[in-house]
Amino acid sequence: MARYLLAAVSLLVALAGATNGPDEDGKYTISAEGIRAQFIPYGASLTNLFINDTSGTERDIVLGFDNATFYTEDTVHPHYGGVPGRYANRIKNSTFVIDGEEFHVDPNENGGADTLHGGSNGWDHRNFTVVSYTCDSITFSIVDPDGEQGFPGEVISYITYTVKPYEWDLKMVALATTKKTPIMLSSHVYWNLDGFQNPDTTNTDNHTLHLPYSGQRVGVDNILIPDGTILPNQQYSVNDFWSSPKQLGANLTSPDIHGNCGFNCSGYDTCYLVNRAQNGPYDWHTAPVASLYSAFSGITVDVYSDQDAFQIYSCPGQSQAGIPLKKTQGFTDGSQPRWVQDYACVVMEVEDWIDAINQPEWQRDAKNIFGPGDPAYTLEAVYKFTVDDDAKNSY
Repeated sequence: MARYLLAAVSLLVALAGATNGPDEDGKYTISAEGIRAQFIPYGASLTNLFINDTSGTERDIVLGFDNATFYTEDTVHPHYGGVPGRYANRIKNSTFVIDGEEFHVDPNENGGADTLHGGSNGWDHRNFTVVSYTCDSITFSIVDPDGEQGFPGEVISYITYTVKPYEWDLKMVALATTKKTPIMLSSHVYWNLDGFQNPDTTNTDNHTLHLPYSGQRVGVDNILIPDGTILPNQQYSVNDFWSSPKQLGANLTSPDIHGNCGFNCSGYDTCYLVNRAQNGPYDWHTAPVASLYSAFSGITVDVYSDQDAFQIYSCPGQSQAGIPLKKTQGFTDGSQPRWVQDYACVVMEVEDWIDAINQPEWQRDAKNIFGPGDPAYTLEAVYKFTVDDDAKNSY
């Protein structure tokens, strides 16, 4: 029934003549004042995000590939700009229990020790259907069948991206139609607010991050699996981005940063909690849960989200993958490498507490387990961009 409904919606949109279809690179473009975004059906992925900076230069500030076909050919699969699902981040032992029944899902990381981003055929490995497309909005949909990657029950999901002047909005909705199942989605975008056009550096260590509500983080073991603890981000410690804004590379020489992103890793791959409720009722639209700023481009992105956690990954090992820059980024005169270097990006994932399905004492079932008759899973986020007139972006 779900598949017939999805097909009917797609047919109605096609008959309405709402789109011109993708460009020669397989990308769908939406735009508004100061912003232009491009997407592909593979993973419902954001491939390009252009922001006009203080000098009027249009900068492509997210990582991706030039052509849609390369997303399916790339063997590294860095989850560029896609929607990881049906359960984002890691699942300990690739196992969880619902109502006393144990389920085993595809163990695709650390030699089979866990499941990452829904398994080896997770949502950002699959083609979504375009069900709506206008000049400033696009909606993708996927039907995830019962048993796929070991997850119980069918899930139908709709992913909508919209742009407004200097703003990118996303909304994710997922419905469990037949059985109780875990659902946790996210947006896995890699950011470099300079578009690799800072002549002094390709990395994002000089990007300033502020997480005003994140005085705590999820404790993990050395392969980044939650261990059930909630840890304090003590003031002035390497994980303190709450007490004041701080550059991502400010503590890279500190002994405490070693192992902070897993075994023998220096940097961040960290799930920060978003603690807003202690201040009473709140409207998530009114205050950002994260802000990222580059003094070179002058671009700030303020992230507003209805989610209760926020993952930061500082790209400490990207150079090993040998992933090329897009033609819209960097320099072509040989002055800098044409592939992504270590610490050259930062991933900011809006999501719930990671692996909460294996931590019942956290009492997150209402936001992690969904079944027929339950309210839909929803995730909303707004990315607002401002540009600093005093930026140092002339070159």
